[in-house]
Amino acid sequence: MARPLPNQARGQPSATSLRHLPGHSKPSPRLSAPALRKAAAVLLLAAAVALPCAMLYRAAVLNAVQTVQVGWDRSPWWERDQPPPAVMVPEEDGDGDPVAADDLDSGDLKLEQVLQEASMDNKTIILTTLNAAWAYPGSVIDLFINSFRRGVRTSSLLRHLVIITFDGKAYKRCMKIHTYCFALPTEDVDFSQEKRFQTSGYLEMMWKRLDFLRLVLEKGYSFIFSDADVMWFRNPFPHFYPDGDFQIACDHYVGNATDLGNIANGGFNYVRSNNQSIEFYKFWYSSRLRYPGYHDQDVFNFIKHDPYITDIGLKIKFLSTTYFGGICEPSRDLNNVCTMHVNCCIGLQSKLHDLRIMMEDWSNYMSMPPSLKRFAAFSWRVPQNCRCNATLEFNLACVFSPPKFCVISTAGIHVLSFLSPDDVSDNFVSSLQSFIT
Repeated sequence: MARPLPNQARGQPSATSLRHLPGHSKPSPRLSAPALRKAAAVLLLAAAVALPCAMLYRAAVLNAVQTVQVGWDRSPWWERDQPPPAVMVPEEDGDGDPVAADDLDSGDLKLEQVLQEASMDNKTIILTTLNAAWAYPGSVIDLFINSFRRGVRTSSLLRHLVIITFDGKAYKRCMKIHTYCFALPTEDVDFSQEKRFQTSGYLEMMWKRLDFLRLVLEKGYSFIFSDADVMWFRNPFPHFYPDGDFQIACDHYVGNATDLGNIANGGFNYVRSNNQSIEFYKFWYSSRLRYPGYHDQDVFNFIKHDPYITDIGLKIKFLSTTYFGGICEPSRDLNNVCTMHVNCCIGLQSKLHDLRIMMEDWSNYMSMPPSLKRFAAFSWRVPQNCRCNATLEFNLACVFSPPKFCVISTAGIHVLSFLSPDDVSDNFVSSLQSFIT
C-alpha cells in the first residue's frame, strides 16, 4: 500500500483502530498536528454545548427535590442582615412608624402560614390587634397575655393566639413576648399612637380591623376576636352556641340570645367561617358608607335589623354578660365569668388603672379556698377611673326605614330605642345620664 502524500487527506480512523487491544503489540498510529487541532476544536465545541446543559439539568434537579420555604422567620425582620426593602422601619423613639408593605402576595403567604401554625384542629384561631400605644412593657398587651396565664384552663389557648400589629413598634414588641405575630400592612396611616374613642384615627383602625377579619374568614378560618383590653379568666368555648354563625358580646344583655334588642359590643365575638359569615362581613364593611362617622360596633347595631341579614341566612347569637361581662354590665359571679372587657371607658390610663384592679380582684378570688369561692359574695371593685372619665355628651343616630329606631350613645354605652327622634324625651336622657354617673 502506497504511503500518502503529506497533503493527501487521510481516511477517518475507526473507533476500534484507535484502541490498543490486548495481545496487540503494534502501537497506535500517531496523529498529525492538523488532526490534533481538529480534535481539540471538536472537544471545545462539545464542552461549550455540554456545560450549560449540565448547569440547567442541575438546577432542575435541585428545584425538584428541595422544598420551597415561605419564610416566617421567628426573629424580627429588622434584626436580620437584609431587611425587606418594602418595609419601612421607624426609629425606636420616633413618633410615627407605619408598616408599608408593597409585596401583598408575600404578606398573604405569611398570613396563611401563621394562621395555619396557630390553628386548632378545627381551623379556629384567637385574634387580637395591637398598636404601639398598647404594646409597651406593663401596658395593655401584657395584662391581656397575663390573664390567659392566670385564668382557669386558658393558658393552653395562648398557642392559638395570633396578634395582629398595626405598626413596626408593636410588631417588634410582639415578637419578644409571643410566638405568633403578623404585621398588617398599612399605607399612609400612622396607627402607632393612642386612638381615642370616636376620633377619625380610631374609626379608620376599626374598619381596617373588620376588613382583615373578613379576609381570615375567606381563608377558611373561624376565629374568636378579642380586644386586648378583654381579660380572659375561663375557657369560653363551652359557652358558645352550637348553631350560631356570628356570636357577639354585649354592652347590655336583655336575657335572650336571639333578641335583636341586645346592645352588641364588637370587642369580643366568635365567628364561624362559612358563606353566611363571609357575606355578612362584606355587607358590614360596605355599610360604613351608609353610616359615615360611626364605628363598626354602632353600624352593627344598625344593620342587625336589616332584612338582608335574614336573606343570607346568618344566625346571630348574643352572648350573656353572665359569662362575657364588661364595665358596662359586669359579670357579677366570679364562679361563672369567662371574660371581662374594659368597655365604656375612654383613655388608656383609665383603662390601665381599672384593668390592674380587675386582675387584683381575680387574684384574690383565685387564692380563696374552693369552699369559700362557692359561697362568698365577691364583687369587682371596678369601675373606678373609667367611671370618672365618662363623658356626658350624647350621640343620637336614627334609622327611619322600618323598623324605626334610634341609638343613643355616650361613653361607649349604646341604648337602643324603637322610637322616633322626637320621642327621645328629656326624662329618658336624664335617666341615662344618671345610669352613667
